Amino acid sequence: MKVGVLTGGGDCPGLNAVIRSVVRKGVQEYAFDFVGVRDGWLGLLQGHVIPLDIPSVRGILPRGGTILGSSRTNPFKHEDGARRVRDTLATHDVDALVVIGGEDTLGVATELSRQGIQLVGVPKTIDNDVSGTDYTFGFDTAVGIATEAIDRLHTTAESHMRTLVVEVMGRHSGWIALHAGIAGGANVILIPERPFDIDQVCEQVKSRFKINYAPIVVAAEGAIPKEGRVILKDQTLDEYGHVRLSGIGEWLAQEISDRTSTDARTTVLGHIQRGGTPSAFDRWLATRFGLHAIDAVKDGDFGVMVALQGTRIVRLPLADATAKTKLVDPSLYDEFEVFFG
Repeated sequence: MKVGVLTGGGDCPGLNAVIRSVVRKGVQEYAFDFVGVRDGWLGLLQGHVIPLDIPSVRGILPRGGTILGSSRTNPFKHEDGARRVRDTLATHDVDALVVIGGEDTLGVATELSRQGIQLVGVPKTIDNDVSGTDYTFGFDTAVGIATEAIDRLHTTAESHMRTLVVEVMGRHSGWIALHAGIAGGANVILIPERPFDIDQVCEQVKSRFKINYAPIVVAAEGAIPKEGRVILKDQTLDEYGHVRLSGIGEWLAQEISDRTSTDARTTVLGHIQRGGTPSAFDRWLATRFGLHAIDAVKDGDFGVMVALQGTRIVRLPLADATAKTKLVDPSLYDEFEVFFG
């Protein structure tokens, strides 16, 4: 059997660990042949496929990003996209695909699976918003980076007695903001699931200044004010219809400064969160996902996604895993309210 491996969407720490795991087990235990698809779904549209073997995956475990390249290409936004994908697979005698990606990449995989393409999904996103799995790899690394940044910003905030707003990734879900904010001792944490009252935020900021303490505000990029809408700097859309989020941090800093008559500054962590070497946990989880994904291929169990539930790796129907976004439970957010303000 010849198996293709594809990485789609934003780059993410741990992608190379999955590739390495899939290839090592597939070659050593099942005698599969492998090819890598360049640049996500774009590679299947353009016929850009390269050989993949054990020597090509040596030494990639600690490397961030993906050796195969990635893109946010949606084949269904291109003329005859699904047919071109099938043609490329047929031309290179690819029997099955291992698709590593987030909600958009796996959403395409779900539809292609319905159309008869044999594939297995692996959940990847620093946002941790794929349903059915407790964690996605990349999330732990992103939280660690954001937490370290918050730790460092505390000293600057205290030295100048100013509010520092830290904008982290999180389009529809606030997992990074909540985890990093709590770990970093933030005084205000704003997530997309809970529209915020800017007056309340300013009161929380002022309460910290009253005790001679400089506040840290952590905001997910998709956080929105009550009776408001997402703050955007850029109105352009990608092929999945997503706008480029960013702007809530600057808006918050300006509002806080104007309403409290104190200094407020913004730090946007942006792509720093998704770059660099993966954490030990993300290497471990990505490796396990890869091992179980190639097992699913060997079993002929297609149209599924591997997922972490507790300490077990399970298989779920792709359609179930991509049906909705995994959001922060309101009760989990409420647990930490004693630390706000």
